[in-house]
Amino acid sequence: MGTSLQAVGMMAPGANLNAYIQAVNGFSVLSAEEEKQLAEELYYHEDVESARRLIMAHLRFVVHIAKSYSGYGLAEADLIQEGNVGLMKAVKRFNPERGVRLVSFAVHWIKAEIHEFVLRNWRIVKVATTKAQRKLFFNLRGQKKRLGWLSNNEAKAIAADLNVDVSHVQEMEGRLSAYDAAFDAGSDDDDDKAYQAPAHYLEDKRYDPAVLLEQDDWRESNVQSLSLALAGLDERSRDILQQRWLGEQKSTLHDLAAQYGVSAERIRQLEKNAMKKIKTAMEA
Repeated sequence: MGTSLQAVGMMAPGANLNAYIQAVNGFSVLSAEEEKQLAEELYYHEDVESARRLIMAHLRFVVHIAKSYSGYGLAEADLIQEGNVGLMKAVKRFNPERGVRLVSFAVHWIKAEIHEFVLRNWRIVKVATTKAQRKLFFNLRGQKKRLGWLSNNEAKAIAADLNVDVSHVQEMEGRLSAYDAAFDAGSDDDDDKAYQAPAHYLEDKRYDPAVLLEQDDWRESNVQSLSLALAGLDERSRDILQQRWLGEQKSTLHDLAAQYGVSAERIRQLEKNAMKKIKTAMEA
């Protein structure tokens, strides 16, 4: 399979997309008998040349599918490239005994790779993460009949067609209608545009007296809780924690083992038990 992937890599769409499309359209279409024979050679004997021929013969089909996603503002060459990845995955998994043509089996894999690419690159923030949201995303874009917002009747009709709640349709429409905006003003923005950047409208609460007081209270409360928790430990456990974590020069397990005349493992156990007691005391 590796050689076949290299062969397709050489045919990947580059700067001259028209030349690539012309080249893949020049590959012969396989008959059902030819396809089955090649698929059997690959499936049963892992024949690399058969994989290459199956892939090459179906590159035109990837181009056809990729063109249907041209409305997302992404480079057609990139869409084709992702579709080719899906085609290679399909060829690798194709079982000739299933009684279907490769093109019928591969369409799922090709669209799946293109869908992932679209969702990763259409917006900075993902508009769809779950399987249901992804399905709604692509179907909603295909069913919207105008550029404006959907009417209630249109939203209800789409929800009925896709078997989802109207609220989900309206939520996805809002995501589709949103746009990416830079947090800070661009370096080439003039004064009229620069002030519109979101960075100028967010409140900086770092120096809010209420926030600072809350942080001081939180730190003081933690220090008091830690002091009380340490006081509840036996002298040896408290000393181990002091030397291991609270001193300027932290002692190793072996240093403390030599000091107390026990094994390093015993010191580790005492430390673990002491930390557990500290956590329990501070959470109480």
